[in-house]
Amino acid sequence: MLTGLAALASTTQAHAFGDVGAFNPRVIVAGGKRLVAPRSSAPSAWSIELMNRTSAPARLVPKEIGLDRPELCSEPFAVWAGSTDVGGLSVAERRGLAKFIRLGGVLLVDDSDPQNGAFGRSVRRELLRVLPESPPVKLDASHVIYKTFYIVDRPVGRVLGPPTIDAIVRGKNAQVLLLAHDLLGALAREGDGSSALPTEPNSYEQRQHAIRFAVNIAMYVLCSDYKDDQVHAPFLMRRRAQAR
Repeated sequence: MLTGLAALASTTQAHAFGDVGAFNPRVIVAGGKRLVAPRSSAPSAWSIELMNRTSAPARLVPKEIGLDRPELCSEPFAVWAGSTDVGGLSVAERRGLAKFIRLGGVLLVDDSDPQNGAFGRSVRRELLRVLPESPPVKLDASHVIYKTFYIVDRPVGRVLGPPTIDAIVRGKNAQVLLLAHDLLGALAREGDGSSALPTEPNSYEQRQHAIRFAVNIAMYVLCSDYKDDQVHAPFLMRRRAQAR
């Protein structure tokens, strides 16, 4: 599968494969549950899209990482995706998750079956046990995640989903992004690089919007809220004008 995906990255720079500071969408393994095909192809596809659309480096073969592993805290980003109830986390998993977030890590929670919602509800339950002092809130439409690279109006994934993002915000940083859009489903690829799953509703435009939103998340992880600086205001105004 990686052969077909790698072909999509022919325009990227070779040094991006292992750079320190490169975007690395590591996949969480919790309770023995792993991300399965076709969504297991999505992290690599995400890195490829980021590299092809921006100058940011990314790792093409993101690894799985357990919540109870010390390596979880070695990098600032991880993706926790699934479609079923995650069950109760072990003491070690809860401890690792709490440490990752309190050190400033960003966690993307992506429900692969948002119509059912069992995964999302169970992760919220476990997060409440880990961080009872930090309940999720809705991100304001003016949040920097909507303008880190593309100007986007709302979150989008394989399914259109709700028009807002719930997040756990600590300080001024959104550290846990709770999506009900199946973002990895929109990014998933077949071995030849073609899309693995249809969007709902099925449209080219929706998939492109989902990819742009994914790029914005990656840039948010890499660059934090640098787009809030006033020096970027003219750039943002030009992009808004072009979009119109």
